[in-house]
Amino acid sequence: MLGREVVAAAAERGLDCVGLAHGELDITDAAAVRRAIREHLPQAIVNCAGWTDVDSAEGREDEALVLNRDGPALLGGEAAAVGARLVHVSTDYVFDGSAKRPYVESDPTGPSTTYGRTKLAGERVALASSPRHAVVRTSWIFGIGRSNFVTFVLEQAAAGRPIRAFTDQFGCPTYSVHVAEKLVDLAVVERGGIFHEAGSGHCSRMEFARAILAQAGVEGEIVPALRASLPAPRPAWSVLASERDPQPLPSWREGLAAFLALRGAAP
Repeated sequence: MLGREVVAAAAERGLDCVGLAHGELDITDAAAVRRAIREHLPQAIVNCAGWTDVDSAEGREDEALVLNRDGPALLGGEAAAVGARLVHVSTDYVFDGSAKRPYVESDPTGPSTTYGRTKLAGERVALASSPRHAVVRTSWIFGIGRSNFVTFVLEQAAAGRPIRAFTDQFGCPTYSVHVAEKLVDLAVVERGGIFHEAGSGHCSRMEFARAILAQAGVEGEIVPALRASLPAPRPAWSVLASERDPQPLPSWREGLAAFLALRGAAP
């Protein structure tokens, strides 16, 4: 979902971009990573790969670490060896969710899930490889090409099934096209460190579900739910803001409208 938008955003700018899917490059295979980087000699690498299933990561931390920590370590080290920059995608789940205001880049982390811990480990090894590398934390991504919360809501509504949505989880829904453009920005501009890039504004999952149905013009039954019903805990508050980027992403409502328009036009 995100990788295809990065390739598209790079192409729109006339950049020479090679997109390698999982079947073409396993980022946990040291020999394959070294071979791919030596073959293409990139100026920048954008890593959109990762273990993103929050629930399945619980109880499988060693496995999740291989993809979320060891993969970025390999990419970061090999990128630095050829003078390339790594732009690594991370998550709002590196925070514990106890804040009362949006999290900025300098706020202390404290993940409460296996997924969050392994993603934080990936951030650290990526940044340790070179001061030129960048980490982009984003939140609640939706877009074309993969199931996500927006498609879940619309599919449930179309099937006449109730839509469970949390009233006690708040974040920043982010359109994949918008964050992909920021990833390409960081790939071509010399700025290292951590960046928060998420849809402007915030909402609960319940509010998000209501907005999806309203903007799509469809009827659906939304059933209030609580985070405690999930196998893995989610941070109650993972709203992101940036103290480093003076140009935030468009609002999540604008991103939702753009996605629904594109989804409606897609074959």
